[in-house]
Amino acid sequence: MAMARPDPLEQTARALVAPGKGILAADESHGTIEKRFKATGATSTEETRRAYREILFATPGLGECISGVILFDETIRQEAADGTPLVEVLARQGIIPGIKVDKGAKALAGFSGEKITEGLDGLRDRLAEYVNLGARFTKWRAVITIGANIPSDTCLAANAHALARFAALSQEAGLVPIVEPEVLMDGDHTIERHFDVTEAALKVVFHELFRHRVRLEAMLLKPNMVLSGKDSTPQASVVQAAAMTLECMRHSVPAAVPGIVFLSGGQSDVQATEHLNALNQQGKAPWELSFSFGRALQAPALKAWAGSAENARTAQNSLQHRGRCNSMARFGRYDGEASRRPN
Repeated sequence: MAMARPDPLEQTARALVAPGKGILAADESHGTIEKRFKATGATSTEETRRAYREILFATPGLGECISGVILFDETIRQEAADGTPLVEVLARQGIIPGIKVDKGAKALAGFSGEKITEGLDGLRDRLAEYVNLGARFTKWRAVITIGANIPSDTCLAANAHALARFAALSQEAGLVPIVEPEVLMDGDHTIERHFDVTEAALKVVFHELFRHRVRLEAMLLKPNMVLSGKDSTPQASVVQAAAMTLECMRHSVPAAVPGIVFLSGGQSDVQATEHLNALNQQGKAPWELSFSFGRALQAPALKAWAGSAENARTAQNSLQHRGRCNSMARFGRYDGEASRRPN
C-alpha cells in the first residue's frame, strides 16, 4: 500500500513551530517603524529600513532559534547590499519567509471605539504575487479592544469572518495562514475580563474557520496571552497569567492546530519571555506553544543599532541573545539571569 505524500502546508506549519524555535515579526508598517526609529534617533527611509532589516536577517546563527520571519510588502521586494534578495538571505539561514497581507485596522462603521481589519479586496491576486516572491506563509491581524460595553458581538463576528476568508484564500494559494485575533491589553480591566473576551473571540474565530473550510492542520494561531490590563491594579503574576492563558486556549483552540505562536502585545522583551517560559512549564499541551514576537525581539537590537552601520554587530548580538532566551523559554528552561544584556 502506497504511503500518502506529506502535505506541504502541514509540513510548513509544523516547521514554523519546530521545537526551540519561533517567529520574528518584522512586518511593521511605515508609520510604526518610523516611530520606533525616531525613538532611537534613526531616520526612516526606504534605505534605512532595508539596511536595518538586512542586519536582523543576516544575524549569525539566527536560524537556530527563529523558524520564520513575517515581512512587510516593501521588505519582501528588497535586496541586501550585495544584491541578494532578502528572502534568500533568510532562506540561507533555514528561515521561512512570510508576509503580512492585511491593510490595517480601520474604524468599524457604527461601532464607536471598535475596529475592522481591511485588505480582502484583491487579496487572491496579491497572494499569487507573494508566492512568486518567495513567501510560504501569511499573517492577518484583527484588533479587539476591551472597554465599556465593548467588544460587541458585531465586532467579533466581522473580524472573525475576515480572518476566515483570509485563511481560506491563503491555503488556496498554497500558503500557511497565521490567524491573529489580538485582544489588546490596553485598559484597566482585570485578567478575568481579558480571559472572557479572549475566549469569546477565539470561539467565534474557529467557528468561522470551520464554516470557511479552513484546514486547521495547515494553519497557526497567533493570539494574545491572557494578562491584566496595562492600567489594572494589581497585576496578575507570571504564573497566574500563564495558567489562565493555557486554560483559555484549552477552552477555545482545537487540538488539530499544530501550534500557537503568541504575540507579545506591548509587553517588554523580558516580560514576554517570562510568560512564554511559564506557559511551557504548565505541563503538556496539545499544541506547540511558541512565539511570534516583534518589538519583544527587536527592541534591544534597534536601540543598539540606532541608525548606524557601525553598530550592526552589536545589534545582531542583541537579537541573537533575545532569540536564545526565547528558544530556552520554548522548553520552559529560561533562566532569569539570561535577561542580562550581552556584552
